[in-house]
Amino acid sequence: MFYNPYNGSVRVGNSEMDYISFGNGNKNLIMLPGLGDGLFTVKGRALVFSMIYRIYAKEFTVYVFSRKNHLQEGYSTREMAKDYAEAMTVLGISKADILGISQGGMIAQYLAIDYPDLVNKLILSVTSANSNEIIKKTAGAWIEMAKQGKYKDLMIDTAEKSYSERYLKKYRRIYPFIGIIGKPKSFKRFLIQAASCISHNAYEELNKIVCPTLIIGGDCDKIVGTAAAPAIAEKINQSELLIYNGLGHAAYEEAKDFNRQVLNFLMR
Repeated sequence: MFYNPYNGSVRVGNSEMDYISFGNGNKNLIMLPGLGDGLFTVKGRALVFSMIYRIYAKEFTVYVFSRKNHLQEGYSTREMAKDYAEAMTVLGISKADILGISQGGMIAQYLAIDYPDLVNKLILSVTSANSNEIIKKTAGAWIEMAKQGKYKDLMIDTAEKSYSERYLKKYRRIYPFIGIIGKPKSFKRFLIQAASCISHNAYEELNKIVCPTLIIGGDCDKIVGTAAAPAIAEKINQSELLIYNGLGHAAYEEAKDFNRQVLNFLMR
């Protein structure tokens, strides 16, 4: 069973936005991916996502949105949220549960702040409410690598900062092959999105989020830091905090029960 995978695009302002959908459920779940979207959109990946996230397919119709295809300089996480709200309206999605991962979690914060009627429940995973020194240093280094076209260095540094040592022992075997294929034609999207992470600051407005919220982090996160998730939880009234011990920024991939935890929260 392939859970009705669909690859589509929606017109948002003066640009198209790639998205995929799958699942058979009556409820809507929207996933907002992280900074990797700046290198590759979700275009053509519906089948892959439908298999990876099939746990949601019975109860939900799942949408995964990329940022729009043509990004302007200075494009902010708040503007990204505005575009997602427009995309939801165009597609007839009046309300949805939102799962934001990393930069997707930054955007999801503004979606819940500015468009509360669109958000039923919110999951903020391995993200931050503002740009701390760890984010500035990490994203700044990635920006320099991207400007120099050092795709292999960018991928390796991302992996080293995201995964546990246990996972990296397997992943490092493919390092020599990174960059041989798959390098993006342009880093422009990535540079614009990375800059928006550095300028993100929703912290003082988090108390405007009124929907039930699950915040997920890892106690070894080297990208947003270990204090980011607890700081968000302190500002949102209806929130729960889940911290994975021994995992970092890739907790959403490494934790075997991640999707089950999210599903349990959504079904309560």
